[in-house]
Amino acid sequence: MTRTWDTSPTAPISPKDRFVTIYGRNPVLEALSDQHLAVDKVLVADTARGPHVGEIRAAARARGVPIQVVDAERVKKIAGNGKQDQGVCADVVAPRMRPLALAVSEGLHGPVLVLDGITTPANVGMILRTATAAGFSGIVVPRRGVASIDPLVVKASAGVAFKAPILKVATALEAVQALREAGYRIAGLDADGPTDLFGADLGADTAYVLGGETAGLGAEVSGLVDTWVSIPMAGAVESLNVSAAAAVVCFDVVRRGLSRPTDQPARAPR
Repeated sequence: MTRTWDTSPTAPISPKDRFVTIYGRNPVLEALSDQHLAVDKVLVADTARGPHVGEIRAAARARGVPIQVVDAERVKKIAGNGKQDQGVCADVVAPRMRPLALAVSEGLHGPVLVLDGITTPANVGMILRTATAAGFSGIVVPRRGVASIDPLVVKASAGVAFKAPILKVATALEAVQALREAGYRIAGLDADGPTDLFGADLGADTAYVLGGETAGLGAEVSGLVDTWVSIPMAGAVESLNVSAAAAVVCFDVVRRGLSRPTDQPARAPR
């Protein structure tokens, strides 16, 4: 297999892999008002006007956060949502977010979720919250094919997105390739999977790949799955919403003692 990813710990880290960029006047003001969040900078469009802009400027000055006045088109480009940015965006430090390649080079271990084709922000946000609560070592959120970490995702995660162990990579395929080479077993979640999730013989270093509700996993990613697992269903229910399925997976891993949802050491696998 040809290696297409960079595991060098000295590889430059993109700002997109260090910060969560939020946009809109209320989300930016809320971030500046939260003393637990570190805001790197605020960008305000030179055309932005109104009382909210004044409040944002005052809040940023009070916390010593740099304010940059830029062209409105730059705000739209950085926010990625020209219809809802309202002329302002901010970079919030996400201390546990880093490139997957860097995490692998530093010896990543423990259960990981990989998202593939999940484009609904609410689902991504809820998955981030659940996996973080379950003590997963990482949630891979590819830059392509998955909803980006924006205010909708942050809201659905109830703010946990800023603190989640998010691992960034270009695509889900690249993530699965990297994790397999790092010694991870790849478990694909599918309603027709032949192995019952609750009885699957999976260790701590397992990457659980979740696909979109309509298309499931991409064909290339599917070809790299080692074990297909399913959640037992009754009552003629075919499948769960992907965020609900992720919650079942995450806390089954907790049940088996393979993650660290608290500060206590993980129990020995049974």
